[in-house]
Amino acid sequence: MYKVGIIGPESTGKSTLSAYLANRYNGVLIPEYAREYVERLAPNYAYTYDDVVAIARQQVQQLEDISQIYSAKDVVAFFDTELIITKVWFEHKYGTCPTFLLDALHQFPMDVYLLCYPDMPWQPDAVRENPNIRNYLFDWYEREVQLLNIPYYIIRHS
Repeated sequence: MYKVGIIGPESTGKSTLSAYLANRYNGVLIPEYAREYVERLAPNYAYTYDDVVAIARQQVQQLEDISQIYSAKDVVAFFDTELIITKVWFEHKYGTCPTFLLDALHQFPMDVYLLCYPDMPWQPDAVRENPNIRNYLFDWYEREVQLLNIPYYIIRHS
């Protein structure tokens, strides 16, 4: 199995790109779990640190499951967001990151990252919250990928 992590700031086309690539290359799409989880909290949209822990645990479980199911198969799995985004979310919002998530980043590495650049217009929705720091977050995600020493490509839309 070949794992492609599609990451980037909010409103940069990650979900659209992930779905397109999974369809185009007959791959497996792993949808963004955080969005699904936080949407269930609406209309209050008051997630907590414990909610983000629950999201991270589910993301790690997905990685474990996908790795077991497809490990010996010739398939490409496209992850619409993945653990780097969750790591940065923890550190940006709470100033810390659970050890289990840091361990999982090394235990289940992506083979390549597609890092979406914030050159698309902001599209507000009920769960997006960072319209003014997209470049800041992009730079942070890029540093995280570089620290993992995993190949990556910057995806520009314009």
